[in-house]
Amino acid sequence: MSQQRQRLHRSGLAAVGSLSVITLAACGGPSASLQGAGASFPAGIYHRWFSDLASQGVRVNYQSVGSGAGVRQFQAGTVDFGASDAPLKPEEAKAIARGVVQLPLTAGAIAVAYNLPGCTLKLSQAQLVAVFLGKITNFKQLGCADQTIQVVFRSDGSGSTYNFTKSLAAFSPGWSQGPGVGKSVNWPTGVGAKGNEGVAANLLQTRGAIGYVESSYVRGALQAAALANRSGQFALPDNSNASKALASINLGPELTGSDPNPGTGYPIVSFTWVLLYKSGNGAKLPALQKAFAYALSDQAQAEAPGLGYISLPAPVLQKTRKALATVGSRAAQQKVP
Repeated sequence: MSQQRQRLHRSGLAAVGSLSVITLAACGGPSASLQGAGASFPAGIYHRWFSDLASQGVRVNYQSVGSGAGVRQFQAGTVDFGASDAPLKPEEAKAIARGVVQLPLTAGAIAVAYNLPGCTLKLSQAQLVAVFLGKITNFKQLGCADQTIQVVFRSDGSGSTYNFTKSLAAFSPGWSQGPGVGKSVNWPTGVGAKGNEGVAANLLQTRGAIGYVESSYVRGALQAAALANRSGQFALPDNSNASKALASINLGPELTGSDPNPGTGYPIVSFTWVLLYKSGNGAKLPALQKAFAYALSDQAQAEAPGLGYISLPAPVLQKTRKALATVGSRAAQQKVP
């Protein structure tokens, strides 16, 4: 698939909106039908994986409703799996009666995209924070042409905003003590747009605009700024630099760790997780195991770069496969009343 076709595929998927549903028919019976809901960021690669699975007898209906809504449905027990760009907080995980296993399935880089032809941005961490605090208001302050800066942010609650603001807080006490970290925050400056697609469209329409989007949305007149990592090295949000940063992250025993300011590679990277019930999956267990074993296969992971995602580093992949094996284990099933 050409790069242009890949982008059209991703754009078309995002345009479906927050209530889009990925429904893929298969030859399997009821026990092979799964319901999931959650993050919009990984929907593109989930669509590909679930399409591949259709020929293997597994049907997956995935609602791309956003991380927050997906977590709520998972907590309510109305889906077979949830998906989120931010892992559950420890207290949230403990509140899941059936237990939860959180699996990182893919990853991405959050790009700082801007629309100013002829300008090549290399931003220190202090400069990036100052732009989004509204303290740097013109591109000439960054070494480019005289052009007023228009900040664009996500108006909807999103995992991308959570991860972006988490990095800004790690870069600067001024951000940590000001707007702070969250799936939505009170932005000091700028205009809001819904979803990655909405932010990208606003950026494309506005000369001098700058915002944050998942890296595959940097297209057309948009460019991605090179950002300084913790070591002071500048890096672009390409697959190589993002992979270096991801490989340096200690996920911890629950596979939920993160590093908002890695010392190598591109500094704003994040995994995205699938949430599975540890027990009580009943007749759905074989389909769940088959679906996510495929997502963690070498074949499926190799598809990530071509779709604008980052394949899981080998050590992460190994740990995640082991975690999947604990879903629906005999011991876990015995705990279910």
